[in-house]
Amino acid sequence: MTTTLRLQSCLKRLKLPTVARHAEALAREAEESRQGYLEYLCLLLETEVCQREENQQKARIQQARFPLIKTLDTFDFSAMPSLSKPKILTLAQGEFIDKKENVILIGNSGTGKTHLATAIAHAACRQRKRVRFVHAATLVDELLAAQAEHRLTKVEKQWRQHDLIVIDELGYIPFSKTGAELLFQFCSAFYERASLLVTSNLEFAEWTQIFGNDKLTAAFLDRLTHHAHILLMNGESYRFRQSMKRLESLPNA
Repeated sequence: MTTTLRLQSCLKRLKLPTVARHAEALAREAEESRQGYLEYLCLLLETEVCQREENQQKARIQQARFPLIKTLDTFDFSAMPSLSKPKILTLAQGEFIDKKENVILIGNSGTGKTHLATAIAHAACRQRKRVRFVHAATLVDELLAAQAEHRLTKVEKQWRQHDLIVIDELGYIPFSKTGAELLFQFCSAFYERASLLVTSNLEFAEWTQIFGNDKLTAAFLDRLTHHAHILLMNGESYRFRQSMKRLESLPNA
């Protein structure tokens, strides 16, 4: 068996596919540039590590289940002058997740809450955080179904494996009494254990409309806001402004 075949066999058994793909090419480059054995080995292994990290990052982003990929470089901060860009950039660095803190984005429909929430969560995926994105109504439906099928404990355990959970559009649809109680129980389980990023079109004083009970609402807000960064995003619809810009750019608009 030739040296090349022996090497490929070993690399396959060791599960080093990137090393297997690049070993010969990098060996030729190393020989031409007179690199030492250790330098060549280091470069080869760094190639494997970089590829694995890239694959893992892609997997984390896929597992987060973002409806669309949004990043901060595509958000128009000039359209929301009351919003602190330095604050958002700081949150995107992920320290709040390490501290088990929450983020709450409150504002009118179309002001970019979901865009920012997705962008911050996407940055967290790149920082090796386990992230999951879900609409509030979808989450409550999942919890209700799990309870009916007697697998609520199993489902909640699966959710608790995440470092950050984005709950989008809380307040658009009111919940049943049981649904509200399950959501309260769900979020309470993450208190000081993981981070929640919540977006809502309702101010806190209106959250009773969601939960239908003053005491439950107060208890929910008490836990959610205890260690939280609260950002207000009220203003003209960001999507409306974007639509108007597109219309103005059309001929004869």
